[in-house]
Amino acid sequence: MDPNSPVPAVFDVGDDSFVTDVLEASHQVPIVVDFWAPWCGPCKALGPILERLAEESGGAFRLAKLNVDEAPQVAAQVQARSIPLVVGFRDGQAVAEFVGARPESGVREFLAKLLPSEADQLASEGADLLTGGQPEAAEQRFRAALDAQDRHPRALLGLARVLASRGEAEAALAELDQLTLAGPEIEQEAEHLAAEIRTQSQASASGDADTAALQAKLDADPDDLATRLELGRALAAAHAYEPALEAFLQVIQRDRDFADQAARKAMLDLFELLGNDHDLTHDYRAALARTLFR
Repeated sequence: MDPNSPVPAVFDVGDDSFVTDVLEASHQVPIVVDFWAPWCGPCKALGPILERLAEESGGAFRLAKLNVDEAPQVAAQVQARSIPLVVGFRDGQAVAEFVGARPESGVREFLAKLLPSEADQLASEGADLLTGGQPEAAEQRFRAALDAQDRHPRALLGLARVLASRGEAEAALAELDQLTLAGPEIEQEAEHLAAEIRTQSQASASGDADTAALQAKLDADPDDLATRLELGRALAAAHAYEPALEAFLQVIQRDRDFADQAARKAMLDLFELLGNDHDLTHDYRAALARTLFR
């Protein structure tokens, strides 16, 4: 579709345009896909209902019409064995579907499950406010979203970000602990944020540690695991990740259970911050495994 033309409420989609016009577009607005064919009688009854509701929605959702005879690849991927098949997409994922013709009341029930709720809208407003540098207003939206829907994933994540930015590490982690069944994308964001919060808060608990002084103290007593652990945390806070990982690994090599396995937990947090593809993650994860399972 031409990006400069008005966005239609109803449009055709095929194998070549499905990723862009449905999966990617569903990050901005829910997309309902009507899998149909000219020879399908029930499709002729359902199609006009979907099209009218899309036009009347005022942009709350868009309807993609996919002729299964002309788009066999997508039809096979979604296993469209029976049509009409209607699938709703949000944030790049299929989140609801039904098979067969339905009356308008049934279609409206389907859309109610797909379209953003009051909590969704409040959480989205909060995220925009936080990005725009208005954390207090963002916090109000996130808390309102949680009042509307307990444990709303996006609201919990956003509120945790606000609390973390104020240095309220324990409160932020408590919000993240409430996340359940949030979906892989949100869960990954939450794990990354939790790792960042723990790394920063542990370093803050040690104060403005002088890494040179800690290293000198450790040189005088290499078996001082508390100092070695504190050195690792100070290095991690300074983003000196490789020597931090090395310090944590050496604690584990001497006593894997020291301080309730604090060094192992710190390494896992750094792996999360660095990402699975980082060379340090790859090297030190292997080293950690060798140490733990030798």
